[in-house]
Amino acid sequence: MNSECNTKVNFSDAISELAILLDDRLSTSQAIRDHHSQDESFHQPFAPDAVAFPNSTEEVSKIVKICAKYLMPVIPFGTGTALEGGVNAIFGGLCIDMSGMNSITRVSAQDMDCTVQAGVTRRELNEYLRDTGLFFPVDPGANASIGGMVATRASGTNAVRYGTMREAVLSLTVVTSDGCIVKTSTRARKSAAGYDLTRLFVGSEGTLGVVCDVTLKLHAIPESIAAAVCGFATLQGAIDCVIETIQMGVPIARIELLDEVAIETINDFSDLDYAHTPHLFLEFHGTDLSVKEQAATVQELAADHGGSDFQWALKTEERNKLWRARHDFAYAALAKRPGSKILSTDVCVPISRLTECILETKADIDNSELNMPIIGHVGDGNFHVALSVFPDDKREMQWVDEFNKRLISRALKMEGTCTGEHGIGLGKKEYLVQELPQAINVMKLVKNALDPHNLMNPGKVL
Repeated sequence: MNSECNTKVNFSDAISELAILLDDRLSTSQAIRDHHSQDESFHQPFAPDAVAFPNSTEEVSKIVKICAKYLMPVIPFGTGTALEGGVNAIFGGLCIDMSGMNSITRVSAQDMDCTVQAGVTRRELNEYLRDTGLFFPVDPGANASIGGMVATRASGTNAVRYGTMREAVLSLTVVTSDGCIVKTSTRARKSAAGYDLTRLFVGSEGTLGVVCDVTLKLHAIPESIAAAVCGFATLQGAIDCVIETIQMGVPIARIELLDEVAIETINDFSDLDYAHTPHLFLEFHGTDLSVKEQAATVQELAADHGGSDFQWALKTEERNKLWRARHDFAYAALAKRPGSKILSTDVCVPISRLTECILETKADIDNSELNMPIIGHVGDGNFHVALSVFPDDKREMQWVDEFNKRLISRALKMEGTCTGEHGIGLGKKEYLVQELPQAINVMKLVKNALDPHNLMNPGKVL
């Protein structure tokens, strides 16, 4: 791959020209640059040379054209909530902060879709949609920007029923490395027109272009929603209950696993009092009747696998408290070790191999010095070991690295993936090569074709 930009150089001429275009919406202040030097992961921060705050797709195009002229790297930035070092400016360059592009430009209740600028966050979108009877279901936990969620192909707790960003996106408007503005598709729910450029950019992590506008599928707010928590005598019982629920075709909306260490962690942080045993957090969507049927089926399955004591959360505030505790898990883990940084593994395996993979991982953890919790969106085979680590502790980091390698190797042997939803970023480049050794060469060809000077978020993914 061409690496013309892959040396730290002086971009003063580019910054001067950008300053004329943007005026006070270009910053070279150290505090602003440091804020944009990293995401929420443990990876070493790298500050960009400057940060731009555009207001429109046309402005992004002009910015990128200036960067291309001076071979200045471009790093798109959403909310900085990712976990694989995807925004760290390892070669310097310009960070494009998309937070100013936060307009919801169109909502069609009849077609159940909308178009938003990339800086809109998922919570802002759902707040806006509240009175339409529609909602956007992809929920990675953090209040991520829609553009960032597109870039990482995000999913989360609702993915088992509603899918990931791959299924949610109908069309994109993207600025490519030469400043060209490209619309990838139309609003049609299906199309056989040419290459599927939308899916090419979904999950590309800013390495092929800057996502500016996103057209999304929306869903009707269910007539009835019920959430529940169920404890299990064993970890295997909880996982086997999940697998049977999915294999029976129960259209469950959320089914999250927390082992006993994870339960203790959220109890302490969120002031809860669940028993220190493995638990499933569940949510059912549908009509009143269908929700009751789903719940009855899952309760029966849970009982068969050692589950008991269903605790229901039927009111909106009760459900919000439950899912807030789950979404705050990373912060709960960090609170256990003040001053630490988060390293969250992210493997995903075929559902039939899920019990085997998690139990082998649990045995690996039990032989370690660290008390590491397991959580996961297990309905689609995705789980995490949440590691709160001290990056300066070389001995600890070496052990954690070896553990992560064993976990990913285990998942790949089971025909799984090294990342179900966090992306590759800086942290998983070597594992992508292991996972897709032939496909990686095709990815490089695509990268070279769309970004011949390696300006778009260089050093990530490939």
